[in-house]
Amino acid sequence: MESVYLTIVLAPLIAAAVAGLFGKTIGRAGAHWITIIGVAISFVLSVVVLRDQIGGADIYNQPLYQWAALGGMSFEVGFLIDHLTALMMVVVTFVSLAVHVYTVGYMHGDPGYQRFFSYISLFTFSMLMLVMSNNFLQLFFGWEAVGVVSYLLIGFWYTKPTAIVANLKAFLVNRVGDFGFLLGIAALATATGTLDYALTFGDADRLSGETIQIFSGAPWSLLTFSCICLFVGAMGKSAQVPLHVWLPDSMEGPTPISALIHAATMVTAGIFMVARMSPLFEHSEVALTVVITIGAITAFFTGLLGIVQQDIKRVIAYSTLSQLGYMTVGLGASAYAAGIFHLMTHAFFKALLFLAAGSVIIAMHHEQDIRKMGGLRKYLPITYWTFVIGTLALIGFPGFSGFFSKDALIDAVAHSETPGAGLVYWVVVLGVNVSSVRVARTTRMRGRVISSMPA
Repeated sequence: MESVYLTIVLAPLIAAAVAGLFGKTIGRAGAHWITIIGVAISFVLSVVVLRDQIGGADIYNQPLYQWAALGGMSFEVGFLIDHLTALMMVVVTFVSLAVHVYTVGYMHGDPGYQRFFSYISLFTFSMLMLVMSNNFLQLFFGWEAVGVVSYLLIGFWYTKPTAIVANLKAFLVNRVGDFGFLLGIAALATATGTLDYALTFGDADRLSGETIQIFSGAPWSLLTFSCICLFVGAMGKSAQVPLHVWLPDSMEGPTPISALIHAATMVTAGIFMVARMSPLFEHSEVALTVVITIGAITAFFTGLLGIVQQDIKRVIAYSTLSQLGYMTVGLGASAYAAGIFHLMTHAFFKALLFLAAGSVIIAMHHEQDIRKMGGLRKYLPITYWTFVIGTLALIGFPGFSGFFSKDALIDAVAHSETPGAGLVYWVVVLGVNVSSVRVARTTRMRGRVISSMPA
């Protein structure tokens, strides 16, 4: 299976290199076909891997090669393939494939057509390296790589001043989170002498009794310090309060990027990372309390901010912030399966909403103010119904995917023993109602029926 895993990772990378380096030679059609085929190969093979994992295949955890060795610590590139990895691989590659196909029409006529396809294919490679890693070095590589490609994509229209400001803001805010992330990795590597996940997790019991001196005379639990630092990284990448400010502004990038990066993949990297590090977080009640508290604040207050937005993409962006808060709450309640379940359902219905919003924006000649939209059901019936389906899933309407994943999260918080979970339960219940209020507001804007604009 090693060749299959390598193909999944390398297919988008090779496609990105060809489209980027030889874009003028192969032309527009060549650029989109090679990148679509590359991501399609990754998607099909990811489905095969998920099927095997569900069918009981053994967990694959092997290094591919040693990059360097220093002082007894090995720097390796390797893969860890289990149920969590396989699920994330399918989510990343499916959404990426959908965005690649959508982009053919959305970016038609843009002078940077080949460059755009190269970027989104490179992003897919970076995200796959992140989720398939079996060590902290490779995790950090994928973590930074998706950040760099995100910077390039948000500022894709580099002649637009607001896009340049937005990509700089995203880059700088994520650097704040990444500093904490790097500190957490360094603390664990110093204490264990390894960067390998399995060896670090196997040493968790011993680490739980270790302390670290942050300030003289004030010892901290090593795992508490490490987990909180790792979560600071997740706060930046997954846009948790107060490091959430970059996400709404990142809507300056092309709409396909909003679907790929800011709804389904990059912003969920922090959620995935905390779930992957669950063997460590479970040894620190303080860290779990921080996670569930930050998640609750993000879920509720960013949901309220979404009510007063007028830009169609920013409305959906604040909804994304709120839903990321729900996922974080699930992680803090030790309901990692529920958090990842909502990550998966949210990836699909939020990507659907962003792509539908792009359809409306194109039809409105790049107008994004929802106050100037009305009666779209008559002119865009397919887009209207996709909005309806995505909105019903978002608000957790019975029978739709969001209902099952949100219900699982709320139920998990109700039964959680994490300190503060009782208050958080009522916060997330109120947050669900805020989503419905946002939908009601946008559908009654100016007394006209707007095509079920979600929040």
